[in-house]
Amino acid sequence: MAQVAEAGGVPAGAARTTAPLSGTRPSSARALLLVVLGEFVWPTRKPAWSSTLLRALAELGIEPNAARKALQRTAESGITEPGRVGRRVHWTITAKGARVMSSGHERTYNWDARRTTWDGTWLLLSVSVPETQRKLRHHLQNRLAWAGMGSPVPGQWLTTHWERADEIAQIVRDLGLEEQAHSFVGTLGPLGSETGIVETAWDLDALADDYRAFVETYAATHPHTDAECFRSRVLMVQDWRRFPYLDPDLPRRFLPAGWPGYEAVRLFRERHGAWGARSAAYWEHLDAQE
Repeated sequence: MAQVAEAGGVPAGAARTTAPLSGTRPSSARALLLVVLGEFVWPTRKPAWSSTLLRALAELGIEPNAARKALQRTAESGITEPGRVGRRVHWTITAKGARVMSSGHERTYNWDARRTTWDGTWLLLSVSVPETQRKLRHHLQNRLAWAGMGSPVPGQWLTTHWERADEIAQIVRDLGLEEQAHSFVGTLGPLGSETGIVETAWDLDALADDYRAFVETYAATHPHTDAECFRSRVLMVQDWRRFPYLDPDLPRRFLPAGWPGYEAVRLFRERHGAWGARSAAYWEHLDAQE
């Protein structure tokens, strides 16, 4: 059951959103750590003390042991690296980590830069992965979905973002599948329906439900203190990070009237801006503690 909410609308000690979004699970310590790093550490280009990060994760309901494991696993993935000043340990974001943070920031915050028109050109990828290579298939599916592709039938993927052809090709090459893949750029021929393709390739009803849940949750979240702003910001960004993965960024012609994604974008930007200064002040407070 949900814990009792604090005055700011954020559940006390919760490591998840204030209300469950459709199909989501509680956020892991590592996921929340990555948000903290991306929101408060990477922009400064300065290292962060272990003690500061542990206090920040404690604010989000993460136990010390889980927080320390998250720090270690993030370092093992090459995102951060440790350093020492006397007995104190700090964490620096590596070159790889900076690329990951920069890519995530671009995808998460630059919704306003998305094009709103489409010339009717599709990018189609045909790639087959044997049933025996389920792990490889899983990696392929995840990375193609992140690139905005949908699959109307097994082995075929497509997107209205034909300009991502080189990006898609690199994904295929990275997974060693270039010998069994083909990509095409063009328009739909005399057979088939673009609307039918979209309905088969993407579950827009489920995506709309997720957007509505996000709006309902954060429209009702009103933090009052710096600490509440910090928690609300981190939890909201963690929830929002899912949408660039889930949303194929389709042209408006394929979206139903009253599409909730537009309201979700507006709310995210408004709340993020409103909570920015006070959440940053609380991060500085956490960093100043000994």
